[in-house]
Amino acid sequence: LSYLFIIIYLLVIYHLLCVLLPVTCMTRGADLAEDGPLVLCPDCSQYRMSVFGTGVYASVSSVCGAAIHRGIFGRSGGTVRVHKLKGRHSYMSSYAHGVQSQALSHWTSSFSLSSSHTSTTALPAVTKPNVCSDCQLDIAMVIDSSNNIGRRRFNLQKNFITKLAAMLKVGPTGPHVGLVQASGSPQTEFLLTNYTQPKELLFAIKEVAYLGGDTNTGKAIMHTAETFYTQENGGRRGHPRVMVVLIDGWPSDDLEQAAMLARESGINVFMVSVAKPAPEELGMVRDKDFVQKAVCKDNAHFSYSIPSWFSTTKHVKPLTQRLCSLDGLLCSKTCYNSVNIGFLIDGSSSIGDSNFRMMLDFLAGIARSFDISDIGARIGAVQFTYDQRLEFGLFDHPRKEDTINALRRISYMSGGTATGAGITYAIQNLFRRTGPGRNFLIIITDGQSYDDVQLPALEGQKKGITIFSVGVAWAPLEDLKAMASEPKEGHTFFTRDFIGLAEIVPAVVRGICRDFNDKN
Repeated sequence: LSYLFIIIYLLVIYHLLCVLLPVTCMTRGADLAEDGPLVLCPDCSQYRMSVFGTGVYASVSSVCGAAIHRGIFGRSGGTVRVHKLKGRHSYMSSYAHGVQSQALSHWTSSFSLSSSHTSTTALPAVTKPNVCSDCQLDIAMVIDSSNNIGRRRFNLQKNFITKLAAMLKVGPTGPHVGLVQASGSPQTEFLLTNYTQPKELLFAIKEVAYLGGDTNTGKAIMHTAETFYTQENGGRRGHPRVMVVLIDGWPSDDLEQAAMLARESGINVFMVSVAKPAPEELGMVRDKDFVQKAVCKDNAHFSYSIPSWFSTTKHVKPLTQRLCSLDGLLCSKTCYNSVNIGFLIDGSSSIGDSNFRMMLDFLAGIARSFDISDIGARIGAVQFTYDQRLEFGLFDHPRKEDTINALRRISYMSGGTATGAGITYAIQNLFRRTGPGRNFLIIITDGQSYDDVQLPALEGQKKGITIFSVGVAWAPLEDLKAMASEPKEGHTFFTRDFIGLAEIVPAVVRGICRDFNDKN
């Protein structure tokens, strides 16, 4: 009987080994070739994994990270079955089981997960309802405290945001709310983490005193964008940033520059305008398009109009639902919608036209991985030989399809190889905006440069540009490493032939997102 037991035990172990697919903590859904595999995740307690979506995850997500987020097992590991799905729009972010997933506007493929009876650490899967207590928003309320609004309407405004805060279900693990007053000079009343209990927050709002003065809403937006969301002031890393700006009438100052800073900082600005200017008052309005210029995106989602302070109650719920629509928060920053990527393309005569086309296909594969738009990721390209040619700038093509088509239309120059001069030219002509971990230069070359590459690359890195070097065929490893950012191993790629470039695309994309996440 004991021999029979041992045989059965060995057969079970053999079966498990044959069926289970061991993966790493960083294995993505896209890395799995088959549909429906039963994967074995190791202990991931020491890893920071990227997860995009809720329930249905973008295939760029870590499988193990998604399983922990779904509640199938804890960070100590376990088994989970992975089901491949088609791509979709609007992957929702959420916080569950100690993992903050991120929102993503679109991805080409997805996956879902189901639990396995072989996991010894399985937890019950939990799907939370889509309510604001699960949104984990960091919200700055910028209220009008100017002479325009007056004391009476100021108190009605406070009643409105009190109801809004109550509907948002503020709490330690839910949305956090802070408050800034806009008048002649902005005044911070309380920060995001000062009041995380609903009763305390509502009392704090009621205690805010009226200031009076000009309606310098632009100054208030600038002040809030610069100071409010830092970790020192209670901003939570990885949580969507929202700014709700209330205004009675119209602003006294310009909003455009402040709003641009807010967008570049990943802040979703909503404008709530109450009592719009009457036709006879329009002549006094400095900028009639101030709402369109202030919001995250002029698409009707971020602007909300209320006719009078006496009719605000019925607008509390629809405005709350709009704020909590995580898929609509287009200005929230991930690496996929925030980076500026410049391609520096070797057009030397040693490459040849057919290989040059494969280089463009490689770069198109990288571009296709990002959410290119007027408020999203940007792509630009420079081709070099002994001369340099700006193929298109970062702001020339705000749509992904246009960017891909522009890449494919690049004509092959043919000539010598002066990579150093090409780097200098790209830095001067492509990158004009700055930001931590935002600017990336991808250099692709097939040979040795006739000029120095190290000093131009160092100049670019000093300006905050992260450089990836991709070498093909005869490109010297010494040159590739001299150009690449630190650590060299993570920013240097090489393939013996041009066909192998396609296999490098996922690694380059992961490297860009790794650097962006580390610095943001």
